[in-house]
Amino acid sequence: MSRHAVIAGGGIGGLAAAVALSRTGWSVQVLEQASELREVGAGISLWPNAVRALEAIGLGRAVRDLATLQGHFGVRDPRGRWLMRAHSATFAERHDMSAIMLHRAQLQAMLARALPAGMVLTGARVRAVEQSHAGVTAVLENGAGVRGDLLIGADGVRSRVRSAAFGTATRPRYAGYTSWRGLANYDLDAAAAASETWGAGDRFAAMRMADGRTYWYATAPEPEGGRAVDQNAERDLLRRRFGHWHRPIPGILEATTQLIRTDTYELHPPLSGYVQGRVALLGDAAHAMEPALGQGACQALEDAVALGAALATAPTLDQGLSAYNDVRLPRTQHITRMSRRFGRPGRLRRQPAVGLRNALMRLLPPAVTVRALDPIARWEPPSLPYRDSPPERNT
Repeated sequence: MSRHAVIAGGGIGGLAAAVALSRTGWSVQVLEQASELREVGAGISLWPNAVRALEAIGLGRAVRDLATLQGHFGVRDPRGRWLMRAHSATFAERHDMSAIMLHRAQLQAMLARALPAGMVLTGARVRAVEQSHAGVTAVLENGAGVRGDLLIGADGVRSRVRSAAFGTATRPRYAGYTSWRGLANYDLDAAAAASETWGAGDRFAAMRMADGRTYWYATAPEPEGGRAVDQNAERDLLRRRFGHWHRPIPGILEATTQLIRTDTYELHPPLSGYVQGRVALLGDAAHAMEPALGQGACQALEDAVALGAALATAPTLDQGLSAYNDVRLPRTQHITRMSRRFGRPGRLRRQPAVGLRNALMRLLPPAVTVRALDPIARWEPPSLPYRDSPPERNT
């Protein structure tokens, strides 16, 4: 029997869910509020768990063909001294692959190309959600209703679907710091192919992308909602904060061609479930987390595959949604807590705590840090029964 899913949000999680569902027999309509399909952001790191999720929906080979991170990765102090350093080969040996860096728009385009034409409706902003025994309807700002057997909220940390279907008890909470993300025409050498630098409350990370450019991000404790008057003033602020740090940070800032500033939010309190009737949440709409582990988009990809598999294998829709909730709720909330813990040392602002942190980091064997990431990186996707032919799977 044909089933129809409506997906609010045309970002990475929403498009991945559309691919997973459409390839297992669902008809799908994606509602994207923007006037065109575009991904806001700069770079994205795909951990092995995310690459396996993409393999499950038939896109693993396209991603694996891109260059992976090579060389050393780790944490340094503002003078450039390593606090912790490991080699990407060590990570790749444990997890069958290294991380892959690419532009978010590149991944979004891959996902969009995997969908049938006409599946994404742009300029469609959800205003309300109506449920009945017959299904669920997403009511748009223009008053139109888009009905389906299932509505998936993949519309980000300020999800309208979540507010409409789950209530407003859970809301975005400012994490206490803002972040900048940028792309620079700067080619990192192998000694700094992926590194993060920790100061006193400020952080700066840089990673080489598959196309040779550098993706970087920085965080600093700033008042919520703060903005410089324009891009030039924003760049001046970054130069003041990070321009005196070790090479190649000053050069990366000067070579930056794209710059975005966003505040960092978590959902508080955490949701007690990701399903409400015929509405399911995924990605940041369900479990927005701090970016310390780079798992936001990775977990959205896992969600998409898990939801597709649960709905395709369960006897009923309700049972499939229940199975999705049971498998994703504990994992994603555990990773949310991990991200908070991993990020906390880098936000220390006062001595002697900063000095003690740095001393302890130098004593920590790199293998311990790599092993600590096993619960995330070793995730294996559930079987996704395709309606037609199965997807390719690299071994």
